[in-house]
This record gives sequence, structure tokens and C-alpha cells, in this order.
Amino acid sequence: MGSNVGQRALQNARLQKRQQADVLPLLGQALELHKKGRLSEAKAAYRQLLQIAPNQFIALHMLGALESDAGNYQQAEILLSRAVAADPRSAEAHMSLGVALNGLKRHAEARESYRKALALRPNYALALSNLGNASAALDLHLEALESYDRALAIDGNLAEAHNGCGSALCRLRNYDEALASLNRALAIKPDYAAALANRAVALRELQRFDEAMADCNRAIALAPDDVNGWLWRANVLLQTRQMTQALADCDKALAIAPDSDQAHLVLGLCLAGLGRVDEALASFDRALDIRPDLESAISSNIFTLDFVPDASVERHQQARRVWWERIGAKIASEAAAPHDNSRDPDRRLVLGYVSSDFNAHSAAFIFKPVLQHHDRAQFEIVCYSCSSKVDATTREFQGIADRWRDASQWSDDRLAAQIRDDRIDILIDLSGHTRGNRLGVFARKPAPIQAHGWGHGTGTGLPTIDYLFSDPVGIPYDVRHLFTETVVDLPCFVTLAPLPAGITRAGTPAISNGFVTFGVFNRISKISDEAAAVWSRILERVPGSRLLIKDVALDDQLVRDKLLARFAACRLPAERVDLLGATLRDAHLASFNRIDIALDPFPQNGGVSTWEALQMGVPVVAKLGNSLPGRAAGAILTALGLPNWVADSEEAYVEIAASRAAEIGELDTLRRELPATINAAAAGNPISYARAVDAAYRAMWTRYCNGAVGA
Repeated sequence: MGSNVGQRALQNARLQKRQQADVLPLLGQALELHKKGRLSEAKAAYRQLLQIAPNQFIALHMLGALESDAGNYQQAEILLSRAVAADPRSAEAHMSLGVALNGLKRHAEARESYRKALALRPNYALALSNLGNASAALDLHLEALESYDRALAIDGNLAEAHNGCGSALCRLRNYDEALASLNRALAIKPDYAAALANRAVALRELQRFDEAMADCNRAIALAPDDVNGWLWRANVLLQTRQMTQALADCDKALAIAPDSDQAHLVLGLCLAGLGRVDEALASFDRALDIRPDLESAISSNIFTLDFVPDASVERHQQARRVWWERIGAKIASEAAAPHDNSRDPDRRLVLGYVSSDFNAHSAAFIFKPVLQHHDRAQFEIVCYSCSSKVDATTREFQGIADRWRDASQWSDDRLAAQIRDDRIDILIDLSGHTRGNRLGVFARKPAPIQAHGWGHGTGTGLPTIDYLFSDPVGIPYDVRHLFTETVVDLPCFVTLAPLPAGITRAGTPAISNGFVTFGVFNRISKISDEAAAVWSRILERVPGSRLLIKDVALDDQLVRDKLLARFAACRLPAERVDLLGATLRDAHLASFNRIDIALDPFPQNGGVSTWEALQMGVPVVAKLGNSLPGRAAGAILTALGLPNWVADSEEAYVEIAASRAAEIGELDTLRRELPATINAAAAGNPISYARAVDAAYRAMWTRYCNGAVGA
């Protein structure tokens, strides 16, 4: 027995000696190929070596790193796990395994690998930087910043850490500091494509679109196979309303990274902007399949449902519940805290308004008269501006506010803390699920009473928001049980600031033209196929009539051509359709003087455009839909005493438009009477409207003092 054991030991020793003799030259050859950049040959040499010595550490580590660099993370993880098993004391191997795990989106496991590397080598700057990357991928941005700072304390010239720091600061909305970090990364490494792409994000948020575009272009030129350059350029194009170009960049991004949740999200936004609603919703769903808690995809899905013809109120509210279940509830569970605001029912109250639209945005025209005409003896106004866009309208809001807070670069935690410090009694969300919203702040419940209205006005689905401003037409009584908020009725769910001084209203153009001109002054995305077909039927009923459509997107020739093709498919020839693009607001309003009757889109109605038409004396035909987005124009017309202009079917819509077009004299009379009608109505008179809002706030506060809400 002993003799056999001895013989086997001797044979194993000879085998190992022969393997070592074969391995060392192969390893040297593989490393030399690797050093010279002949990577495919190096990979082959490492694989040949591992057939002889399956646990050879250096070969496992180097081949795993090469596979990781090539994006073959699954194969890399297998090889690097074997490398770590072969030498558990190698900090470099643990670090390389972390990179592969991060590439597989197994970020928590990646963090553990980086921590093991740091336990073996505490001053390993690159491992600290990569630990920051994994933390950022888990949305642990403060932890990520701590890791980047530690890395930079060791190696201040580590461009990767400066880049990671800039990216994390962007996610925390601290764009100025992000820009400084990314500038440092690029000073160290000028051709750093990832840092250029990240800097484009910061520049875009700071409204520096030309610079953002230049960085994206350079990032793409340096790294055409990196998804981020294409993705962030698509974002810049989207924000500057260049939809078709953005769509092309999304296609490029998805060709590189088919499983990029962000690429599917941005593609959905492009498709929604072009009115391709079903495709947009499918893109958002795909993004959410990849990342179920992608907040912007959930909110975009909610907003895009406004354009779905048969979407019920129940479906709208269910989509909002998804946001709460996946996003809001987690925030609220960590942020709940009592409020110590004095419960005096008669004292002067502090109102906080939160918006990204305190600038030349259509939403600002809706809520500006409310803020302007509050009874200042009863209410103090604090505005929290969440956009870096500053213009003349912003300065007007700054003059209205008793206290102005530039929250454009504040995290949700910081903004919520400031709201508490300001001792806000009633906090009002003006955005809903539109771009730039701060619903994460409202989930934290920083004020004892919270309300939502005017900006989107369709409900948020947040149980932490107590009230929703609307009216009985916008949200009928029989569906109010579906809302998380208590609905509070105003004279109309929206009003609009009066026309600017100096705007001239003309008479009915059909009198001088000899033909009727119908007008649509809404976003192209609101022009559904159903609406286009109905409008084509109206023009067929009214001989010689024309259709004038105005939207900023119509500056894009491809958008114009596609829109005209849609009408041609409905047998409306292009020569009967006039298209207008972007103009300044005074010129935009003056364009209403060219139309006799405005046609409101459906399923999503107009809002500001409906009010503007009426203020200019142009009557509007509207179709009443299921949910608030499809009832907006009907609510406005009803509030102004014009319910006969509201249809409940496509047939009735056609009939109203065609029959009214035959009554030119009556149209001219109505055109002259409309301004006075609007001013006499509580819905259209800004002072009367604001008094109704004041009364609603006081009633909310009284209920709170009595322990009914928010207690």
C-alpha cells in the first residue's frame, strides 16, 4: 500500500514539473501578446494555458479581465470567480470580479467584491472609485460620493473618480458642482468619452443646450460604440424639440444596448412627442420590464395615458398607484415625521408652491393669476423653483413671492427639509407627473396639508397629497372615489392669465375671406387619428373651408410631411391645410385672428390653447371624453356658459362645427361678446378665481385644525 502511495506522489510531482515547464513559456507568451495589444491572440494563449493548468491564477485573472473589457461579463464572472478561488489574497482579482458583476447589473455583489479588495489593500483608489460606481447604480448617491472622495484623497488625478463624482452629483441635482468635477476629469483625460457624456447631462439641465450638444457629438466621435453619447444627445434633441433626430439617436443607442432602460425611456418620450402613443407606451413598458422602479418611465406612462382614447379614469388612477407602490411608499416609510405648525384656524397661513415652470411655460399662465391675487393679509407665498431656466416670467414670479427659493439644484431631502424650516402650512404641487416634478418631496410629507392642481391637474396617486383642485365637469362625482386625493371644486379646474397688453382682436375672418377657417393650436402629439378623421369630415361638410394648424414641432419638415400625409389618408388634400411653426407669444396670439372656429383635439383636450382661443374671441368646439384630459375643454366651456359648444360624440362634434360655420353673423357676434363673458365668469376673472382658491385653502386649514385631515 505504502509503495503505491509513494509511486503516485512521485508521478504527480513529475506531472506538475512537466506542466510548470509547459506553463511558464505559454504564460510569458500570453502576457507579451497582451502587452502589445494583440488581444485575440492573448486570449487564445490564456485559454491554451488553462487547458494544461485549469487553476493558473494569472491566466484566469488576465483572461477574465479581457472578457470584461469586451463586455462579455458572464464569461468574465466565471473566470474571475475561479481566479479569486485560486488566490483569495489578490486585491486586484477581487476588484476585477467586481467590475464583471457590475457589468451584469449585480451591483450589490459588486460592492462586496470591491470591499474585499479594499480589505486587502485599503488605499486602492480604483477599487474605491468602482465601489462608488456600484453604489451609484443602486441609487445610493451619497455613499457613492463618499467612495469617490476617499479615492481622490488617495489619487487626486484619478479621472474615473472625478467622472463618477460628477455623475452622482447630477443625480442629486447639484449640477454646478457636477460640472466642476467633470471638468477636472476632462482636464486629466481630455478624450474621456464617458465624462463628456456626463457633462452633457449637467449642461442640459443648466439649459446650456449648445454646449451639451457639442459634448455629445465629441463623445460619439470618440466612442461610437458607447450607448451614453447617443442616449444623452437624444435627450438634448428631445428637450430642444428636435424629435425626429432624437428618434434616430435612440435607434442607435438601442442597437448598441438593447437592454438599456434609459434608451427605451427616451425612445418612448420621442414617440409620445410625435403622437405615436401605442408605441410610446410599449417603450415605457419595456423600460419598466428592465427596471420596474424607473420613476421617470412610470410618470411618462401616466402622462402618455392622457392620449389614449378609451383609457378610463380607473386605468389612469391605477397607473398612479404603480408610482406610489414602487416609488412613493418606500420614500414615505423613511421620511414620516410629525408637524408642529400652530393649529390656529384664523391665523395667516404660509403657502408653498413647488414647480419647475416658474418661467415662460404654458403652465405658468394657468397658475400665475392664482398667486398674483391671493389675499396677502391671509396668506404668505413661498415659491420653490425647481428649474434652472430663468427668464422675464421667472422675475415676475420672484416679485409675486414673499419668499423665493431656488431649489433647482437641491436634492429631494434638502428641499423637504427647507419646506419644514419655512414652516409651510399648505404645500401645493403644480406639476403632477409632468417633467421636472418633485413628487418625491411630496411623498416625504414636509407640510401638514398638501394639494395638487393646475399644472397637470389629473391627480397624483399619492396618499400624502390630501387635496386635488378640479370642477364637476373635469372630475364627475361618480368617479371621485377612484382618486387618492379629496377633490375640491373651483369655478373651473384651470383659469388663465389675461391677455398681454396691446394684443389686438380682429373681427371674424370669414366675413372678409369668403370662407371659414378652422384652427388647431395644439401640440402635434395631441392630434390623434380619430381627431384628424373628424376634422377632415368637417372640412368636407363646409365647402371652401380651410384648416390652420400651429405648433412649434411644425418647424421640422419631416413632421410637417407626416402630418399632411395623415390628413391625405383622410381625403383632406394638403392645399386645404396651412401649417405654422414657432413664434413669439404675441405673434402666436395674433394668429388666432386668422381663424373663425377652433377645433379642440381629443382624446386629450387643450387647456391653455382653449383659453387663449376664447380670450381672443374665437369659439371652440370640444368633445367630452372619459377622464380629465378628455374633459378639460368641456369643463372650460361649461364654466363660461358655453355648453352648447361641447359634443358627447364624434357625430355631434362634426354637427356643431359645421352648423356654426354656416352662421357667420352669429359667429361675429359671439366673437365680440366673448371677452366680456370671460371677465364676468368666476372661472375667467382672476380676482374672483383667486378668492375661490383662498376660501378653499382656509377650509382645508380649518378641517386640519379640527383634526379631520393630516392629523
